[in-house]
Amino acid sequence: MYSTGNESLVKQAREIQDEELHKFYGRISKLLNANRDHGNETIDSLQRLNLIVSATKYAKTLPPDLKKKLQTLLLSKTHPEQIQVLFTSILRESLPLSTQELSDGLAQDTRSSSYVAAVVLSQAANKDDVAPVCQHLLKHLESRQPDGQICKHTLPILTKLISYSPEILTEDQVNLVSRKLVDWLRYASLQQGASMSTGGFFSGPRTRQPVPVTEVDGAVAGDFFTVLCVGHSFGEDQWMNMYAFSMIRKWLLTYDAEGTSGGESAHLSQIQFMLSQLQDDRSEVDSSVVSMVSATSSSSRLLPPKERLREKAFEYCHRLIEQSDRKAMKRTDTELQKACIVEAVTIMDIICKEDPSYVYRAFPSVKALYGRLSGELAYARALIPIAQFYLNHSEMAAVDSEAVFRQLFSRFPSELFNEPALAYEFVQFCRANMAVLEDGVALYRQSFPNIFKFLAWTSPALVADYMELLPSLMCPDTAVEILHSLLDLPCLAATLDLQQRSASYQASERVLWDHGSKVASALEAFRQPSYRGLFLYILRPEAGSGDTIDRLKMLHEVLSEMAASPRVVQCAQVVPVLLHVFFNNVTKFADEKLINQLALVLLERSSLLYNIKQFKIELFRVFSTHIRTLCKLHPSLIVNQSRELLDFAGSTANIYSKEELYTNVVWLIGEYLSVVHDPRCSVELITTFFEGLEAVLFEITQVRQSVSPPSYPPRVLTVLMTTLSKLASRSQDLIPRVSLSLSKLCNFARSRLVLASYSEEDTEEIITRAHELTNLLKLPSVAQFVLAPAALGESPRWHRDTNASLPRAMRTISGLLHKQSSFQQSG
Repeated sequence: MYSTGNESLVKQAREIQDEELHKFYGRISKLLNANRDHGNETIDSLQRLNLIVSATKYAKTLPPDLKKKLQTLLLSKTHPEQIQVLFTSILRESLPLSTQELSDGLAQDTRSSSYVAAVVLSQAANKDDVAPVCQHLLKHLESRQPDGQICKHTLPILTKLISYSPEILTEDQVNLVSRKLVDWLRYASLQQGASMSTGGFFSGPRTRQPVPVTEVDGAVAGDFFTVLCVGHSFGEDQWMNMYAFSMIRKWLLTYDAEGTSGGESAHLSQIQFMLSQLQDDRSEVDSSVVSMVSATSSSSRLLPPKERLREKAFEYCHRLIEQSDRKAMKRTDTELQKACIVEAVTIMDIICKEDPSYVYRAFPSVKALYGRLSGELAYARALIPIAQFYLNHSEMAAVDSEAVFRQLFSRFPSELFNEPALAYEFVQFCRANMAVLEDGVALYRQSFPNIFKFLAWTSPALVADYMELLPSLMCPDTAVEILHSLLDLPCLAATLDLQQRSASYQASERVLWDHGSKVASALEAFRQPSYRGLFLYILRPEAGSGDTIDRLKMLHEVLSEMAASPRVVQCAQVVPVLLHVFFNNVTKFADEKLINQLALVLLERSSLLYNIKQFKIELFRVFSTHIRTLCKLHPSLIVNQSRELLDFAGSTANIYSKEELYTNVVWLIGEYLSVVHDPRCSVELITTFFEGLEAVLFEITQVRQSVSPPSYPPRVLTVLMTTLSKLASRSQDLIPRVSLSLSKLCNFARSRLVLASYSEEDTEEIITRAHELTNLLKLPSVAQFVLAPAALGESPRWHRDTNASLPRAMRTISGLLHKQSSFQQSG
């Protein structure tokens, strides 16, 4: 967010008038023309101009002379970097420039290449606009410039250019860059670059003697130079080595073709791999094999440029993995080792996918690397690309990968759930490999309780990823438990919070607990043995330990003080979103048995939800929507779950606390409790449901004059009336009873207390509905037709409001009955 002062400046920049703006343009032009060495006044004016052109989403049109002057100064190498950055930023926010003019100016100066490229890329409409910049960079790759700096700027710009338009390079140009990358990766000097002399008395030839670069542990580097080599200063070729390594992954993904390695090379690699499997995990390969591999490596000079780059990149990554085993003397070097492991394993994975013969050469070092890092949680992020490597190639190499995935899915979420960077990379790994994981790694779906821990801890940032990930975790065996876990997700967030807080306590601060004493706080409960089973269930690492727990209500009470925690509230907000995803996907594979189980969970858990503000209300809306969907898919659900539905609908307490869900359940009973949907629907079952709902309606209408009536919503009353009428139309012996109930309801709606409680419109709706139903039931055959439409009917039913009002046909029949009655009386 902007501070108050910054907001004022932005507002001024947005509201500046055209007249004042043109005067300001003229002032800047004079400053740029007058000053060769631009001072503070010029810098301040350029900063204000930058704010003006970037304060809105609309590009500004600069005067032609000012635009020309900025372009000319941008190409000049006499200005400090701060000035050139300002020129670049201003031109990027201006209306389209002449990219050709900028590109032509590059021939005179090489230092400003990156700035010009940034402007051109922001203005480019197609690859033709960026082609001149690309040609300029490639030209200077072939002919080294006197200042020796063009290559440093070239590779980052080239990476941006190929990201914008990969097809901008021809095959010859790709080969050119590939050859250059090979040289930079493999043949950088092992001597430190010349350091700047301080000019002191003792500075002389002896201080300028070449000094070898070292490894991170201080030993002299004995092999070729890499980014993990240490020195006080680096030469240009060493810097290019680092630049080349930083872009090699992007280059291989963009331009590396399918491998053309011969069968002999693949066979040799397989021999090496098989021998290394017989050795220690450190891969102490027999010298004869090493000599064969060396011979193969030496013949790489005869390979085409792309394949030679692949070979040298592989060797480079292999050396990085070896270097990462050294004990770094500085903490920054340790972090660099971790980053290099990630990049090296990822590049080796890309190479192996392009040329499978590399798999046998790569697996010994990757396997040894995993064995070394698997016990150290500090290297958790480095283990994700290793898991990716195993996922892609373990089958080909016939290597068991279960230990790798158990580490990934079991230990990481349990112990590192509070690491946001790891959570993001873990979820991206799962998303990228969903199809392979759900089919080939059984532990993936079994570990969904663990995988949800990242979501519970970092809900807002990961909800979009988990919306895509959730369907891959679902199957008939896990669906019910996943539903319970989603409903318990806020409890999981609260428990993880308690786990982290409890771990911060010293062992000496912990005391023995009296099992009979009252728990003073959730943290104390977490550390008390009598509650251990509850928290262990919520924190379980794998599925299969039960759908839910009997003492869930007790857990909610223990965690009640954490219901207002920001982390818990944020977690609760994502649950409705994920429930929609769950139900939209579960219906794709659920059979009738699973549908019945899910409906039963909705009814049971409606009374067992964590008490968070608005959480229950939102979940009841979700339950209402999807229990209708489940019944529509399998209408026999009403008969299968008749006892549970009747218990739910027969409780007036549910009207108060679960109005939305209660209304939909009552409507579903009236809609699907019919022999048309299930031949098991007997008269006795219809009568049982009728009597239960009749008792509810009777309880509502028994209002004493001395007390206020219960505030039942009118919609609940109209749905109850309609459902009772539907059931009576299917068992006509019940018609007199429902007619009596409707009559009582009319009297109830006209009572003084009800008129004071309901609006006139609500009262009229209740009375009108009662009259319509009463008149309709006078013609039982017609009532059955109107109130029980065909199961396969596709035509709209013209409801006035969702799931509650009657079809328009009922109103037509009611009008006819009224007319018939009036005609007979007049006769």
